[in-house]
Amino acid sequence: MTRTLRSAIALAGAAALSLGVMATSATALGAGSQKQDVRIGLLLPESKTTRYETFDRPYIEQKIKELAPDAQIDYYNAAESATTQQQQVNTALAKGDKVLILDAVDAKSIQSSVQKAHDAGVKVVAYDRLAQGPVDAYVSYDNHKVGELQGKALLDALGDKAKSGEIVMHNGSPTDPNAAEFKAGAHSVLDGKVKIGKEYDTPNWDPNNANQQMSGAISSLGRDKIVGVYSANDGLAAGISTALKAAGMNVPLTGQDAQLDAIQRILLGTQTITIEKPYKPEADIAATMAVDLAEGKKLSSDLIPTTVTNGSDHKVAARLLDPVVVNKDNIKDTVVKDGLYTVQQICTPTYAAACKDAGLT
Repeated sequence: MTRTLRSAIALAGAAALSLGVMATSATALGAGSQKQDVRIGLLLPESKTTRYETFDRPYIEQKIKELAPDAQIDYYNAAESATTQQQQVNTALAKGDKVLILDAVDAKSIQSSVQKAHDAGVKVVAYDRLAQGPVDAYVSYDNHKVGELQGKALLDALGDKAKSGEIVMHNGSPTDPNAAEFKAGAHSVLDGKVKIGKEYDTPNWDPNNANQQMSGAISSLGRDKIVGVYSANDGLAAGISTALKAAGMNVPLTGQDAQLDAIQRILLGTQTITIEKPYKPEADIAATMAVDLAEGKKLSSDLIPTTVTNGSDHKVAARLLDPVVVNKDNIKDTVVKDGLYTVQQICTPTYAAACKDAGLT
């Protein structure tokens, strides 16, 4: 073999090796860039309700990172502004988010933004509230059942007093489709069994609005006429309980979301029940949906076993979870067992005696 031929063979081998290394590197780079391409926008509606910043956001982000460690998460909170949330969707799309986890401030007005995402090939997972438009998947609790449970708990607490006076109903925000379902569920149980003296839809789920509404109802109906209060969530219940206390009243009062202050009011007897909708299962499912969609996977029937129809008449694959009633007797077996709060968090010195009476300490 001539020196020239040997040199040519050596050069060819080196070139092949170099190309192999380059191909391997390109493959690795491609795999890495594919992981980086899991980019998810998380859009939550507000922060006055403690659940969103304390539970929903960290649980969702944790699960996304568990499933896709290299995922990029862009977080937005609309601070109760539908206009702000629409702008945030535009920002998320401009950033290149592949999937949006969307908890709508206003389910109707967000429809154009959902349509815009759909037209751009971006998937939308409706979280907790069912947005209008071509939504790809939805996870929440059975909201009609929430209202039913609240109504039944109020009736049980009223007992023989159910028809001896009037109740006041504080429903949630008229822009929140869940509020309409809570309201319908409650009415399905309460109608014909109690007299509703006053009923309010409370804009933005604002406790201050609920406080003013309750104060007005007391002035209008008279403190001795009101035998119970339906509150759609714990934030409203906080404002309502303040108004009741100012009037020297303590009547059955419902709630929802299992906020820490609500659990403490239940221990003191100034709130009757709350509804726990464990945040982690809901958050984990939303994160799983989002990651699967971002990776181009088809959602399994186990993940989305049912369908619902939203306000724009789109059929949406859905997962609906079961809510749980929390009262003074089962705090340890619900919110404590589920890891929502520790006994130490609940039983601060102000509530020590009540915790002892309830068997928490």
